[in-house]
Amino acid sequence: MLIVMKPTATARDIDAVVNVIEAIGLRAHAMPGATRTAIGITGNEGPVDGRRFENLTGVAEVIRVTKPYKLITLDLRPDKTVVRVGDATIGDSKFAIIAGPCAIESRDQASAVAKAVQRSGARFFRGCVWKPRTSPYTFQGLGEKAWGILTAIREEFGLKIVTEAVEESHVDLIEKHGDVIQIGARNMQNFSLLKRAGRSRLPVLLKRGMAATLEEWLLAAEYIMAEGNYNVILCERGVRTFAQHTRNTLDLASVPAIRRISHLPVIVDPSHGTGTAYMVTPLARAGIAVGADGLMIEVHNQPELALSDSAQALTLSEYAQLIEQVRAIHSLMTSDGEGQLKTA
Repeated sequence: MLIVMKPTATARDIDAVVNVIEAIGLRAHAMPGATRTAIGITGNEGPVDGRRFENLTGVAEVIRVTKPYKLITLDLRPDKTVVRVGDATIGDSKFAIIAGPCAIESRDQASAVAKAVQRSGARFFRGCVWKPRTSPYTFQGLGEKAWGILTAIREEFGLKIVTEAVEESHVDLIEKHGDVIQIGARNMQNFSLLKRAGRSRLPVLLKRGMAATLEEWLLAAEYIMAEGNYNVILCERGVRTFAQHTRNTLDLASVPAIRRISHLPVIVDPSHGTGTAYMVTPLARAGIAVGADGLMIEVHNQPELALSDSAQALTLSEYAQLIEQVRAIHSLMTSDGEGQLKTA
């Protein structure tokens, strides 16, 4: 159920509605917008009689939600969500770049890549501490040894740290040392992990599962938001198909499809989406062209020596070229139609 408040509703009016919702044992999710506040209701196992809310002060209308998701929809929040990570953002008029190696391997490796990421103007550094791998005999990440390296990267280069939580206990460590919790494709429907991330104060980057439908992906985001964390970033990273020429098939159509449904920002990962370095830049260009809010790019100072995902990692020079090209496309798309660029 969705309660839409009047534009003239005061903070006291909104609090009064929230108090009634909580008094009957349900959870209220107030979402302020540009002109009005909407309050989503979750926790009900059956229909809720909306008439009890209609005469409360400040209520404009009560809408019964028939869709499987309630909090991610434009019905609740017609204004696009902008996720703020300190002084960096994802989802506004600028486009965000999250770049770095697949996994932290050494201080020298991480520093070399971080220097290139900072030089490019990107604000986010990705580097996995733990690696969920298909084979138990491949590199699983440095584990907690990587935190000292990431802390040094954060302090020296001023980059925001994005790293993956593979289990619930990892969220505690990311809250201490990182800035954004990544939920990987293999864990998209790890519901206990989603709920734990939903109780965190940090933003969550939710990757699409390898065979997930759009609805399953959005419902995974709903799990996070239902716990009270509304700072969710969706990441399209390719799905498995019958194609043999790529590791996955990057579903760029998911970006405009999500735009019609959800207020959440969505970024594209052409590295995992293709699995092949020579395809990453063309698909990154396409991702920006279809309206993605940003990109996640794997970069390595020596891809041929990378301990994981070496085939899809860009060299530092290839990464610099990619950034130059996607910035040009983004500038063209944000012009006013007369050649004048909009200010970000």
